[in-house]
Amino acid sequence: MEQENGTQVIEFILLGFACQHKFWHILFIAFLIIYVITLVGNIGMILLIRIDSCLHTPMYFFLQQLAFVDLCYTSAITPKMLQNFVSTEKSISFVGCLLQLLTYGSFITIDAYILAAMAVDRYVAICNPLHYPIVMSRRFCIQLLVVSYFMGFLNGSVNTSFTFSLNFCKSKAINHFFCDIPPILALSCSNIDINNLVLTVFVGSHVMITVLVVIFSYIFILAAILKISSTAGRKKAFSTCATHLTAVIIFFGTLCYMYLHHGTSESQEQEKAASVFYGIMIPTLNPLIYSLRNKDVKEALKGIRKKCF
Repeated sequence: MEQENGTQVIEFILLGFACQHKFWHILFIAFLIIYVITLVGNIGMILLIRIDSCLHTPMYFFLQQLAFVDLCYTSAITPKMLQNFVSTEKSISFVGCLLQLLTYGSFITIDAYILAAMAVDRYVAICNPLHYPIVMSRRFCIQLLVVSYFMGFLNGSVNTSFTFSLNFCKSKAINHFFCDIPPILALSCSNIDINNLVLTVFVGSHVMITVLVVIFSYIFILAAILKISSTAGRKKAFSTCATHLTAVIIFFGTLCYMYLHHGTSESQEQEKAASVFYGIMIPTLNPLIYSLRNKDVKEALKGIRKKCF
């Protein structure tokens, strides 16, 4: 990327948080603990589902994939952020920035589609329980997963290629703790109207598709639950999707906040805080939500504990 003076941008500077220089040691310890919990929780969830044959169902197939995707997109940004807390050199290479954005953008989109696929799984399980094994066959689950990965890498590659095809001449300092599209576009001396349009269309369409799938799935689920005559039956039906609904509300609520508020200069620090939540905290919360509120996972953990001790 050439600047106006003919030089080439080979690296960027990640400015991080406004208070980073004062409280770097506290931030480093806090985010390191969070990242370790994320690694242990998600890797543990993947291994637990793989080991316990009782969890070899479509729901836990998607949960295993969700844990893997959470690991991928948080690992794309967290290690570099931790390094910048303790290093005086807060630069990231041009290629490193490109790869970080591509990885993060792709996997967070895949995450949204997997959550939507899990909503479809819950819809079939509650609304068509007799046909559940037939509809949610392994082949169909793999097809949903392939579509999720295709959509994720399509979104990530298109937005990354459009972003890094620009000329950067205003500054090398990215006002963020990782390479995200809006703060990178702010450094460009090119016309970014097309980039903003592509970002709005692609991100907006993916958010809309996945949110609508989740909403319509839960409308039918709610209607089916209300038709159940017994209170115990309604409670049991709702408990099968309560953990997924919690994860969906947290993920899409934060993502919609980011999408609706991006672009306003006064909200830059709020956007960073929101990015911390859905980029770092949600991958930590998901295994906790599914382990603390899921009966099958708790039973599997008890079984593993008995075998070990």
